[in-house]
Amino acid sequence: MPAKGERVDADVVIAGGGVIGTAIAWRAALANRAVTLVDPGRDEQKASLVAAGMLGPVSEAVFGEQDLLNLNLLAIGRFPGFNAELEQRTGQTTGLREEGTLAVAYDSDDLAALSRLTKFRHEIGLKAEQLDARQCRKLEPFLAPGTRGGVLATGDLSVDNRRYLTALRAAAANAGVTTVTDTVTEVAPGRVTLAAGPAITARTAVVAAGWATSHLSGVPDEIRKAVRPVKGQILRLRHPPNIPHIATRTIRAIVKGRDIYLVPRADGELVAGATQEERDDREVTAGAVHDLLRDAMTALPAISELILAEANAGLRPGTTDNGPILGLVTEGLVVATGHYRNGILLSAATADAVAALLAGGEPDPAWAPFHPRRLG
Repeated sequence: MPAKGERVDADVVIAGGGVIGTAIAWRAALANRAVTLVDPGRDEQKASLVAAGMLGPVSEAVFGEQDLLNLNLLAIGRFPGFNAELEQRTGQTTGLREEGTLAVAYDSDDLAALSRLTKFRHEIGLKAEQLDARQCRKLEPFLAPGTRGGVLATGDLSVDNRRYLTALRAAAANAGVTTVTDTVTEVAPGRVTLAAGPAITARTAVVAAGWATSHLSGVPDEIRKAVRPVKGQILRLRHPPNIPHIATRTIRAIVKGRDIYLVPRADGELVAGATQEERDDREVTAGAVHDLLRDAMTALPAISELILAEANAGLRPGTTDNGPILGLVTEGLVVATGHYRNGILLSAATADAVAALLAGGEPDPAWAPFHPRRLG
């Protein structure tokens, strides 16, 4: 906390201007707190801007991650209301879609793997409807003739990640959040130190710096060591005027053991992704583009007629156990990081959790397994 008699610049200062930091800033400002958000200003480095915007707790559920599933289910329940308020307050649309996710397979091994996963999801109470090849192609007529079968997860959503972050920024500004463009080099209880300016003091400092948390002085070593950058490469495809939209919902395909997802946008864009690489560079590679296009065209052959509008690479904040890290580290210092592939899905629930901490309360019990204390 700031020393006695020291000038306090804000009630809350937040290190990190992605969807997590901006969502926290907005909700804190709505609670009549003076909020300063420190954003490095390099959008190309934000994981949220190279995401596909899938909100898929059902289709993402895998063996051995029950705690994360519980948290994701809390998040998907919160997201529509949070998003509706965001759109209402800003007059902007985020492209929220509710058609669900269709997961499909293309050979016997892939179908067997999908069936095992579906059985597991049924056992833990998730809704997932097994479909044969004909039913899959009835839902999505442009699927490849070789489609063997699939599963429809009706509880999944998707959002246009770029529109969503734009709306969050507008909402934060409208609520009175002060944004400082700079890089945070060090954090302490109630204080962040900037690379190009003086330190900012506050009653509480919140670390929401994604993968860059691992480089921040002042963050406890066990947290810094638990966070790492995981590279993801993603493609954005665009429909020419003469081609109808070839997907009406998110499609996840297993192609010879490899996962590919295709997320449609209302404006005709189709997002294909994404690689997962234990690297910390943001270079787009020819091999990744080739592999993504190959698997995407296996799922939807008509993709070959679309325009390759953009290829991007970003860094997700992975952790040692794939779960986020959220909680009060010490009086005046909160950490909210490590959201990996679920940053957009968890953004509303994260903002709620930090708001509870700022008010002296406790987050929803679903957050308990993800407190920093689990790291030792």
